[in-house]
Amino acid sequence: MNENTTKTQPKPTLFQAVLPLLGLLVCLGGGYAILKLPTQVCLLGAAVIAGFVALWIGIGWDDMLEGMVEKVTASFGSILVMICVGAMIASWIFSGTIPMLIYYGIKLIDPRFLFVTGFLVCAIISTFTGTSFGSAGTAGVAVMGVAIGTGAPLPIAAGAVISGAVFGDKLSPFSDTTMLAPVAAGCDLYDHIKHMIYTTGSATILSLVVYFIAGFTLPKESMASPELVQQMLSTLDTMFHFNPILLLPPVIVLAGAFFRKPTVPCMLLASVLGILLGMIFQGFSFATGMTAFYSGFNVSMTNFQGDVIPQINTLLNRGGLMGMMSTILLIFCAFAFGGIYSKSGCVSVILEKLMNGIRSVGSLITSTVAATIFMSLVTGSSYLAILVPGEMFSPAFDQFGLHRKNLSRTLEDAGTCVVPLVPWAVAGTYMANTLGVSTIQYLPWSVLCYSSFVFAIIFGFTGLTIKKADGTPLRSK
Repeated sequence: MNENTTKTQPKPTLFQAVLPLLGLLVCLGGGYAILKLPTQVCLLGAAVIAGFVALWIGIGWDDMLEGMVEKVTASFGSILVMICVGAMIASWIFSGTIPMLIYYGIKLIDPRFLFVTGFLVCAIISTFTGTSFGSAGTAGVAVMGVAIGTGAPLPIAAGAVISGAVFGDKLSPFSDTTMLAPVAAGCDLYDHIKHMIYTTGSATILSLVVYFIAGFTLPKESMASPELVQQMLSTLDTMFHFNPILLLPPVIVLAGAFFRKPTVPCMLLASVLGILLGMIFQGFSFATGMTAFYSGFNVSMTNFQGDVIPQINTLLNRGGLMGMMSTILLIFCAFAFGGIYSKSGCVSVILEKLMNGIRSVGSLITSTVAATIFMSLVTGSSYLAILVPGEMFSPAFDQFGLHRKNLSRTLEDAGTCVVPLVPWAVAGTYMANTLGVSTIQYLPWSVLCYSSFVFAIIFGFTGLTIKKADGTPLRSK
């Protein structure tokens, strides 16, 4: 029955396709930005508008529900990883692993180099593991702790962490999106990775320059006083007993990624080990460990005597399975809108309009970027942002005599990179929740995330690094 409905489904008009987007802008702009309503409520309002438009087009409730389920199914793996990372963060604080990394980070890292260091460390870890979530949830949390301890601006630190995490997510052969993009475009994996070096390398250089300048131009009044830093170090040293063995949980995660073991079991194993280490080295009870695993760590679980400064609470009161639930709810609300909008056929209408204006290689690259960003905003999924434009724009790249690796590179430049900047996307909600900085705050400092697609457009219009189907360079027109 659903199959017959799909076949006879009328095509939406351009007005019908744009109307839900206007509803989304009104709900988020008016509800979230002006009235300060929860994002989840605003997204549900947009989903209601999309539902009425879908009924107008002729889509029934069963089809709308099917569209929502498809979105959840496509991203379930990422959602499961998010939940496990929440538990892992709590267990690593419980064990003393993250407090130890923060403690020595504050002592050893010059605040002027914190942003550059944060970028490079997260880039290396995400390259080896293939996941920006794992990189931001482990090294990223430690970098944010050092930023809090030294008084460095948190939005800049978060932007550096996310840019570094996305770097590896783009270039690592272990990354899902890195493997998905050449499949969607129809090219070789390693051709794709080598071709991305041009745009990603340019964006990386720009990012490092920005973070270096930002670090050396920090006003002294923004930095934490030596007394506060010393108080934080003293509190951490009193609360926890540090030992090199506490590095075993991160080693397990890195080893699992290197040997291509399943991500979720490795994270759960590292979490269980963290709880055992907390019992052995910190003297915590098993019941306390299970509480932290479920609801998050809290400094009240320690035997610390005295007043706890707010910075320590910000550092340590976090994580747990339940710590991710509000983020998961936001994702489901976003999928309610995205599933209805996609199922009604509105996405195809918008993408077709984008393709109508293609007259040159530059406009082709720009249209691909625009379509990929559009899919990122509507679906909140990097997978769909890569797959749908990849399928639609492949013939256009063939018509212009271009190698498909140009398409796969552009899909990652505007898909993998942009999704962490979307507040209701899986990656955007995860980064904001894990790092403790809102998407709007860290967006300007996530330099690699938006400069990648800017360089893609520049190279498209200049012809630089663009390859023909036979592999030869494209001459600028």
